[in-house]
Amino acid sequence: MTPETLTLGHSPDPDDAFMFYALADGRIDTGGLRFEHVLQDIETLNRRAMREELDITAVSLHAYAYLQDRYLLLPHGASMGDGYGPMLVAREPLDPRNLGTALVAVPGTMTTAFLGLRLAVGSFRFTVVPFDRILDAVAEGKADAGLIIHEGQLTYGNQGLVEILNLGTWWAERTGGLPLPLGGNAIRRSLGPEKIATVSELLKASILYGLEHRKPALAHAMAYARDMTDTLADRFVGMYVNDLTVDYGERGRQAVRRLLEEGFEAGLIPGPVRLEFSA
Repeated sequence: MTPETLTLGHSPDPDDAFMFYALADGRIDTGGLRFEHVLQDIETLNRRAMREELDITAVSLHAYAYLQDRYLLLPHGASMGDGYGPMLVAREPLDPRNLGTALVAVPGTMTTAFLGLRLAVGSFRFTVVPFDRILDAVAEGKADAGLIIHEGQLTYGNQGLVEILNLGTWWAERTGGLPLPLGGNAIRRSLGPEKIATVSELLKASILYGLEHRKPALAHAMAYARDMTDTLADRFVGMYVNDLTVDYGERGRQAVRRLLEEGFEAGLIPGPVRLEFSA
């Protein structure tokens, strides 16, 4: 029997590479399924999911509000900032509550970081810049501030930039200690319950394999670690591939519900979100 191939979208960054290492490198038995890995930035993946172009994909949890009729969230693979998260950085200190005419470089309007910043500071001027070019845009004066995701959270100081707001810290203070839910993995509802359950088990197995075989998984992830040492990459992976990644748990699910409810109440999401996970 010819294996069935499913498209699997994720970002070209070290935490996603670590998470999907076992699947990408043939380290676990996938039975009659094969996965075509599609590596693109998260905003591109969000937009592709809106067109239902991918079978399984990493998505921003903000974007899930627009996908809920076509995709289910898988219970494994979340990226959450537990007291840390996306940052607003600048060349010099600014008051994030009064950005005024400042221009903010953002990685996409469907990212959860963008939703979080809107909740934290209200409206602001922005320009969309690929996530891996935001630090350069701020350092070169093309933007006054930058909303950084992925490994930029650990490397912004290399370009002389300063942190003016940490959304993970802001969210923890706002919610009494909930993690800030950033991204998750979603799967097309039309694949059917049996196949969805199989994919869910394989994704969990891949995450656990990476955590149990940390050294080779990190070596694989280093191919996607821009301007990071092995030590820094290990630290970054530890921030975003952990127990909450293995399973959201009730604390993680509560955080997602709270974020999307606040987004709707603030008029930043067009309708209420029915949070639904696969088995």
